[in-house]
Order: sequence, then C-alpha cells, then structure tokens
Amino acid sequence: MNRRQQAGTTAVEFAIIGTVAMVVILALIEFSRMVFVVNSLSEATRRGARMAVVCPLNDPAIAQVTVFNAPGGGGNSPIVAGLSTANVAVEYLDQNGNVMGNPGGAFTQIRYARVRINNFQHSLFVPLAISTFTLPGYPSTLPRESLGIPRVGAGPLAC
Repeated sequence: MNRRQQAGTTAVEFAIIGTVAMVVILALIEFSRMVFVVNSLSEATRRGARMAVVCPLNDPAIAQVTVFNAPGGGGNSPIVAGLSTANVAVEYLDQNGNVMGNPGGAFTQIRYARVRINNFQHSLFVPLAISTFTLPGYPSTLPRESLGIPRVGAGPLAC
C-alpha cells in the first residue's frame, strides 16, 4: 500500500483510541465523585448521630446538621447535591437495640440513637450509562448522652 491509500488511517485510529481514553477518564472522574458522595453520606450520619445523642428528642436541628447545615439552616445540603432533611431518619433504641416508637414517655429507657440516610438518589454524569440509582441506607448508632436534658437545671437545652 502506498502513502496515498493510508492517508486517513491515522485519523480513524486516533478517533477510536481517543474515544476509549475519554470514556476511561470520565469513568475515573465519576468513580471519584461517587467515592466522595459515599464518604460524605457516612460522615453525615456520624454528625447526625452525634447531634441526636445530645439534642432533645426529635429536634429538627438533628436533620439539619446531618445534611451539613447549621441548626435552623435549611433542608438541602450545600455539599451533597440531592441530599435533604427528607432523607434523614432519627430513631431511638432501647437496651436490646429495638426501635422505640414514641420514646417521649420512656425517656429513661432510651440507650442508643441511630441516624440513617434513606432513599438517596445519586446521579451520574457519564452519558449512555444508568443515570440515577438509589444508594443503600447509611446508619450510624451512638450510645445516648444527655438527649438535651442537663443534669442540673430547669429545662432542655437548645441545639
């Protein structure tokens, strides 16, 4: 074959290799973003569980802090897109780890607080891939502390 017959082969080869390289690069970026989101959700539940063991029962500040806001700071996360207080569930557990339905009357029986993030939808930016999928729940459980009631004093603490 002479040079004239091979004139376009370099462009075709580059198009094939370039496409594969770009897909690999985008996949690495997307995987890194996914790891960031998973780690952020894990940290969010840890923050929420920490607030749940020191704040009054079912205080709205627990869910707000869980999504990386200040108490009273709103319901949508500034760090993880799509995460809101609607994804946060706070549960109070007894000594055996059973969920207490209405812990208000059995305050002294609460032994643990669990915060979980449920039904979080993660969206991918890679074209021609599954665009959205639901991540598994992220629970975090800690032993109770004050639950907003000071040892000495009149009323519950504010969070």
